[in-house]
Amino acid sequence: MSSAEPTPAATEPEMEGILRRQDARESSARTYARHLRIVPVRASGMTVEGADGRTYLDCLSGAGTLALGHNHPVAVEAMRKVIDSGRPMHTLDIATPEKDAFTEALFATLPPALARTARIQFCSPAGTDAVEAALKLARSATGRQGLAAFTGAYHGMTTGALAVSGGVAAKARVGGFAGDVTRLPYPYPYRCPLGLGGDLGARAAAEYARRLLADPNGGVVPPAAMILEPVQGEGGVVPAPADWLRAMREITRQHGIPLIADEVQTGMGRTGTLWASEHAGVVPDVLVASKAVGGGLPLAVVVYRGDLDVWEPGAHAGTFRGTTLAMATGAATLGYITENRLAERAASLGTRMLARLEELRARYAHVGDVRGRGLMLGVELVDPEGEPDILGSLPADPALARAVRAACLDRGLIVELGGRHNTVVRLLPPLIISDDEAETVLERFTDALEASTRAAR
Repeated sequence: MSSAEPTPAATEPEMEGILRRQDARESSARTYARHLRIVPVRASGMTVEGADGRTYLDCLSGAGTLALGHNHPVAVEAMRKVIDSGRPMHTLDIATPEKDAFTEALFATLPPALARTARIQFCSPAGTDAVEAALKLARSATGRQGLAAFTGAYHGMTTGALAVSGGVAAKARVGGFAGDVTRLPYPYPYRCPLGLGGDLGARAAAEYARRLLADPNGGVVPPAAMILEPVQGEGGVVPAPADWLRAMREITRQHGIPLIADEVQTGMGRTGTLWASEHAGVVPDVLVASKAVGGGLPLAVVVYRGDLDVWEPGAHAGTFRGTTLAMATGAATLGYITENRLAERAASLGTRMLARLEELRARYAHVGDVRGRGLMLGVELVDPEGEPDILGSLPADPALARAVRAACLDRGLIVELGGRHNTVVRLLPPLIISDDEAETVLERFTDALEASTRAAR
């Protein structure tokens, strides 16, 4: 913790006043604030202290942004060094020592086949803008317009990113998104889009994509790009099978289609390798990164093969693409992750935590599936009294999932939901989580699950 004086605990009326004013003034589009009724005032590592003095273990981590947790000394020192030096905080896309150091650190993490000719585009701070840039780049480089994307995908909330995302709720009242997007099945063993499940479902999904894109009468004009997540995050923590991911690489290469890997949430060691595509030995043509890549501060980039760099000056820009602090914290975070082998740590600890969560599936009929990769874990909650589908999978139970999330918060554990019906409890702890903290997370989650399922009975 910082040596600064602790923030005094707020009285309950003061806290309620803050929450009430935000309820009244903030857009109805807000999400986390609706059910995480806390007012954070201090944080260190994965511990968050609310204004009321209560403490929580944070398994949301800014939706995966805080790879090193809150206020890690390495990130804080990087920020302090820039501030104390008098460096410019904002430089548009002008070169700075911080940008150079960040680019060097980032390129050192790339697969050699990509790093050899790679170019980098600094975007506006959010990952959705980097997705937009990647789509524009592919269209510019290929001269084609269409896009191939997947069921269950989440790539952001701006127009192009939303078009290639799977969720329909955000599109329903807006419209005009799907014209140039071909939707392909993403392997999801528990709720297979082809009704097959397991390895058979993954093989069928790959074969469907292969045949569709090769069929001169299939109705699909060769797309400008294929975009995918190596592990779907908001889609419910669904890891792509390695063989399927390799098949997508083979298909796109065969048809001259740039493959875009959206690693906004999976990058920087989250899944047990620095980039989740590495699990399958796949090298994408375009890699999109944000969240953890800025070391906790807003930063988004696109890295791509040099021969795709056909843009004219100003073809993609953004005012905040030259944020010195984010580049400094990003470089420091990248260095810390690699030097301390945090990706390997995420792999080993994640395997142990996944095994413990698997035990819950054996104990609780309400746990339909447990899955994940590294420190990106998900528990899908179901209604055991419901009618199973053709695969034997039980119906989703959104009410139970909400109850478990609330029960976790009551016990000092911050988690979030995802998945097709918002029934997957997602665990995204920082990569610096200790063994003791992992044990506490599992204990609190188990207790919340027990209490919630008991109440449901």
